[in-house]
Amino acid sequence: MKKGVLLVNLGSPDSPDPKDVKTYLGEFLMDERVIDVPLWARTLLVKGIILNTRPKASAAAYKKIWWEEGSPLIVISKRLRKKIQKQIEFPVALAMRYGSLTIKKGLQELVDKGVDEVFLIPLYPQFAMATTETILVLAEEVRKTHFPELKISDLPAFYNNLEYIEVLSNSISQHLRGKDYEHLLFSYHGVPERHIRKSDVTNSHCKIDGNCCKTPSKAHQFCYKHQCLEVTRLVAEKLNLKEGTYSTSFQSRLGFDPWLQPYTDRTIERLGKEGIKKMAIVTPAFVSDCLETLEEIAMEGEEIFHEMGGHSFTTIPCLNDDDHWVALLSKWINNWAMSETVTV
Repeated sequence: MKKGVLLVNLGSPDSPDPKDVKTYLGEFLMDERVIDVPLWARTLLVKGIILNTRPKASAAAYKKIWWEEGSPLIVISKRLRKKIQKQIEFPVALAMRYGSLTIKKGLQELVDKGVDEVFLIPLYPQFAMATTETILVLAEEVRKTHFPELKISDLPAFYNNLEYIEVLSNSISQHLRGKDYEHLLFSYHGVPERHIRKSDVTNSHCKIDGNCCKTPSKAHQFCYKHQCLEVTRLVAEKLNLKEGTYSTSFQSRLGFDPWLQPYTDRTIERLGKEGIKKMAIVTPAFVSDCLETLEEIAMEGEEIFHEMGGHSFTTIPCLNDDDHWVALLSKWINNWAMSETVTV
């Protein structure tokens, strides 16, 4: 069998034009694993309200962070693919869950090169129904419909892989070298609390009460909150961070339902009010910088901090196409190719 790799990230509008942003948001928000309500309610909310109000504001945000080469997320992902390809002897393709760079196109590119066994890598350290799960479900649907002879295996969540933690920790340490900061905030993309409960394979463990994430359970295999907290704990341990000098928060909430807390914007505000003058922030739910890191955190977050009296706001980049991250992904790919089993 000829092997190939498909890297899959979130996606991006084709341009920061409101029309393209509206198209992208429509596909993204109509995903039943993103807004997990009945179709009639999702259609009313997305097509009746959000797409008539949000695209213009979102387009303005995208324009702030758009690069000459295009969407930062796409550009960075392409750089990552190119670097990995140099270390891998078989084809590496790139796809996005949403947008024009589709999973179907990615698989077709590999099939056209004679590939019949694909290692699919969702570029998310933690499992969530709105990220990893929706990628895997769609990839299987595309395979069954268009490439029934294709064999696909996937990389599991790698949030607690010690090699990944070392790469992430070293990246954080490198970007903080020479920086004077009082508090390091780990900000993860938020999800509705109901997503945590829906992903609970025990149907009883996840109570989101501050204790369940610390109590061992097979529910943790699919618990996004637990996996985020573990990344913070393991990195803090690796970097010997002192208790009270770091914390975890969740960003990018949408709508009025309860989402994972504490919220990042309110945490930044609280830190400023409490007298923290120098803070740093890292976003380990992402491996590539994107709208949520470059605009929501690096721009809006810094503005909030300064308004609350803060002075220095250091934004730590995602791993992006960092050479150590490339080497680790390449190692996982080569291990899969040699063993045909996937472990991290």
